[in-house]
Amino acid sequence: MPVTPDVIVVGAGAAGIVAAWRSATLGARVLLLEKTPRLGTKILISGGGKCNITHDGELEDVLGAFRPNEARFIRPACYRFTNRDIVEMLTSRGLEVYTRPDGRIFPVRQTAKDVVVILGSYLREAGVELRINCPVLSILHEGDQVTGVRTSYEDVACRRVILCAGGSSYPSSGTTGDGYAWSRALGHTVVKVRAALAPIYLETNEGWPAERSGIALRDVLLKAKQGKEIARWRGDLLFTHHGVSGPTVLGVSRVVAERIGEGRITLEVDLVPNLSHEALSADLASWIAANPRKTLVSLAERVVPQRLANALAVDACPGVGIPVKGLSLKARNRIVETIKSWPLGEVRAVPLEKGEVVAGGVSLDEVDPQTMRSLKCAGLYLCGEILDIAGPVGGYNLQAAFATGFVAGESAARGED
Repeated sequence: MPVTPDVIVVGAGAAGIVAAWRSATLGARVLLLEKTPRLGTKILISGGGKCNITHDGELEDVLGAFRPNEARFIRPACYRFTNRDIVEMLTSRGLEVYTRPDGRIFPVRQTAKDVVVILGSYLREAGVELRINCPVLSILHEGDQVTGVRTSYEDVACRRVILCAGGSSYPSSGTTGDGYAWSRALGHTVVKVRAALAPIYLETNEGWPAERSGIALRDVLLKAKQGKEIARWRGDLLFTHHGVSGPTVLGVSRVVAERIGEGRITLEVDLVPNLSHEALSADLASWIAANPRKTLVSLAERVVPQRLANALAVDACPGVGIPVKGLSLKARNRIVETIKSWPLGEVRAVPLEKGEVVAGGVSLDEVDPQTMRSLKCAGLYLCGEILDIAGPVGGYNLQAAFATGFVAGESAARGED
């Protein structure tokens, strides 16, 4: 006869893995349920499969990357399970990591698969019972008390359930928003869900050329404008068949998604953010003096990949084929302005299903940040992406998931209601 678990964890992503492990290390009999065929599916695709484990630096700096209400909520959890703690868990079992200049921590030679393997080893050693290919259909309750879960195979009784079923981004990874409906059924408010770290699709009537797909711009400054500037992010940008992606785009996507419907939004990119307009003008004059017979396309190749040079040159000056020595002062000023503010087009959509994470979810006002317990339903704990938390690109969201999972697991094992 199967043993009744003390704690059931729904969802074996970053938050669920740490929650299950922490509960089990405190002596709880833990059942971890995952509807996909594998552990840590979302971790496996993070950082392009390389896994941006967390973000380096002082915790207050890490928290400062979140919106103020989100930072206040996750602060207790992040101090109880820090960015140093998750790195130590992984490196103590052979993972070598390095920190990029921007603070993002990655494995040196290994990949996200190795991270998941190590996390799986912690679950096995702690005695967690893992059931994959086991979809949960609902959270059972009597009044405002959790009583168990209903899976596609059976009902499992349990009075402490940790819900970390993720959001609704990348539905192929298993995060299809199931947890939102369960949370509502248990009395919770779900804040409207929007894309957060997502690509941006641009209007096709802007003449968006699919042949740009796959071209990358390095260390540029992307700006989103709705009349005035509403968001900016510096880093790399990648052209896609439908628009743009890459760290800069992910960085502005949440604000753009929130403002869609309030007016026309356009994107533009500063191709040389290290140079002021004045410095770029001086650099342009020096280059023209040294290369009077070259064309504007040759100049464009200095700041963008060759496949984009003609497009930039055309946008900068109609006479792209004439020698640059013949350019007027007005034309030179237009070239400088284009390089500093190259228009990419009008935003058409920020696809929710393509985002790495979503903004929105279970209202933070209805969860105790010290324990992750529900303030609406006894025996329920919530952690990870199901909560209304969405940090920027850079390992922040995995850190929030690990930390809130740790606290939820600890609280559930101790029965902190």
